[in-house]
Amino acid sequence: MWGMPVHLPAALGLATAITLWLLWFHTLNPRWHHIGPRMGLYYTGLMALTASLVAVAPFYGIFAFIGYPQAFLYLLGHWRYAGVAATATISAVAYLGGAAQIAAGGWWEWTALSLISVLLAGTFFRLAETTDQRNRRQKQALVELHDANVKLAAALEENAGLHAQLLVQAREAGMLDERQRMAREIHDTLAQGLAGILTQLQAAEQTLDEPSTSRRHLANAMQLVRESLAEARRTVHAVEPAVLAEARLPDAISDVARRWAEVNHIDVTLTTTGNARPMHADVEVTLLRIAQEALANVAKHARASRVGLTLSYMEDVVTLDVRDDGVGFEPGVRRANGSAPDGGFGLAGMRQRVQRLTGRLDIESEPGGGTAISATVPAIPPGGKE
Repeated sequence: MWGMPVHLPAALGLATAITLWLLWFHTLNPRWHHIGPRMGLYYTGLMALTASLVAVAPFYGIFAFIGYPQAFLYLLGHWRYAGVAATATISAVAYLGGAAQIAAGGWWEWTALSLISVLLAGTFFRLAETTDQRNRRQKQALVELHDANVKLAAALEENAGLHAQLLVQAREAGMLDERQRMAREIHDTLAQGLAGILTQLQAAEQTLDEPSTSRRHLANAMQLVRESLAEARRTVHAVEPAVLAEARLPDAISDVARRWAEVNHIDVTLTTTGNARPMHADVEVTLLRIAQEALANVAKHARASRVGLTLSYMEDVVTLDVRDDGVGFEPGVRRANGSAPDGGFGLAGMRQRVQRLTGRLDIESEPGGGTAISATVPAIPPGGKE
């Protein structure tokens, strides 16, 4: 192989041509590396020049190895294996001593060596391609993981902002709910108690010439003071009313109605239907407060002679109906001073109470036709959730 004559000018010319070919396509114009057809032309020309150089100067066969990495970099799909086969064939020519040795009778050796070289190179190339694909997939997975982490970090930051906003809103809602609760409790206890006390004191003042009657009104006023003071303390500590602490709801409403009737001299009847059973504290407090407020409105505005209360226990709801035979009013019509017809907070407070339990408050009234108030709330058992 090394002792064979070499046509030096041809070898130098071909080597120069290969150098310029590589320089132009590979080095000077890297932007072409991703253009498939152009790089296919480059690889075909490179292999043709390499084959010619190896044919006239077999010792350049070592240069033919460049065909393997070049095929891997610039050819696509099955064309890569075509480039591997071409490179293996050219290398076999160089190993046997050039084209002259093959023409002299070594063609079968060249054929066998080419097949073996193609098989081995193809197997190796397939392993390398598989490894490259796996590496590409890993890189792609890492890129996708990075993008996912970036999006997750952004989402977490956004969620943190939303969480902080929700905390602020929840705090504000809690403060508003607590203010409304205190307003309802003060209206339903202190305001009503003071109104009752004032009524009894005025009655006592008007009956000074009747000592027994005057003392009775004063005793009623003192009892209202004690009850109002106890309710004020319970309101501050947000516990259930005193009457509920000592009795079930029907008994508590009956006790409130009895005392109210004694003070206001108006007949009151309470009817209980259904299976009277313990309810969640919020349900019982709501219905008791509505009964108290409705009776207070009757005393202040209705000029009624009879009041009927009906407490109905059903499977899913509990309903309290309060009806009177008083002067009635037009629901929704405000007084001349701009206040609500019930004196301000009464109906609105009752409505807020039942809505807090996702209940419903219905009011039916007309001038001269009396008033009917119906409060319906869910039948939440003790320990149940609102």
